Amino acid sequence: MDSIAVVQKEWTVTPVKKGITWKQGHFDNLFNSQQEINFIEIDLRKHRKRIFLAADSVQLRTTPEFASEKDALVAINGGFFDMENGGAWDYIKVAGKVINRTKKPTDRANAVLLVDRKGVSIHPASSLDYEHHEVPNVLLSGPLLIHQQNEAELTPNAFNDNRHPRSAIAVTSDGKLLLMVVDGRNRLAEGMNLHELARILRWLGAREAMNLDGGGSSTLYVKGSTDNNVVNYPSDNKRFDHEGLREVANIIYLKD
Repeated sequence: MDSIAVVQKEWTVTPVKKGITWKQGHFDNLFNSQQEINFIEIDLRKHRKRIFLAADSVQLRTTPEFASEKDALVAINGGFFDMENGGAWDYIKVAGKVINRTKKPTDRANAVLLVDRKGVSIHPASSLDYEHHEVPNVLLSGPLLIHQQNEAELTPNAFNDNRHPRSAIAVTSDGKLLLMVVDGRNRLAEGMNLHELARILRWLGAREAMNLDGGGSSTLYVKGSTDNNVVNYPSDNKRFDHEGLREVANIIYLKD
C-alpha cells in the first residue's frame, strides 16, 4: 500500500525552470505515519553542467546563505559537519580544491557524490579512490541508500533505524537528479528511518542514492518560492514553518 501511495501520489507540481520541477506531497498514512516530502527533479540532459558544490572549511552558514552567495536556483544541504570546529566532518573537494579531509572515519560515510560538467554520479566509497579522483567536486557522506537500483544494506543502529528529518540525493534510471527532504519531529511530519527513505527513492525510480546530513540540517531551497526561499519545514525552531534553519558546512546546488 505504501508503494502504491507514492507511485500514484498527485504531487503538487511547481515548474521552476524548463527541466526543473519542485514536487511537494503530504501523506496522512505513509509507513503508518504522517509524512511531508519535498523534492526537486532536475533533467540532467539539460542541466548537468550547472550542478555544483559550495563549502567553507570552517565557517557554518545556513543553506539559503550558501545558496544566495552562489546565485543558486535550487539547493539542498550537503554532508555532516564538525559541530565543535566547523567545516565538514567528511572529505569534500570543491572546484579541484580540498576543503576538508575526513576528521575520523565512520561507517555512516560510505557513499561518494562526484560532480563535473559531464554529470552527477553516486558510488559506494569503497569502489573508488575518491581522494585522488580527477573529478573536481567530491562529497563523502552517507549511508549509501540505493546501488544499481537495489536498496543498500544498512547496519542496524539508532541513526539508521529511528525516524528523523532526512535529506538525500539520487540519480534516476531515466537521467534525472532528485534532491529530497523529508520533514520530521512534528505531529504533521514524523520523519523517516533510512529504510523508509530508501524505499521512497526506489519507488521514484532511483538507480543510485545516498543519504545526506539530516535532522535540523535538512533544508530544501528554491529561489523565489517563499519569503526565505525554503520550501520544507526545518525543525530547529520546533515549529512547522520555514524558519527553523540550522547552519551547515556545505550544499549541493544548481546555479541560476
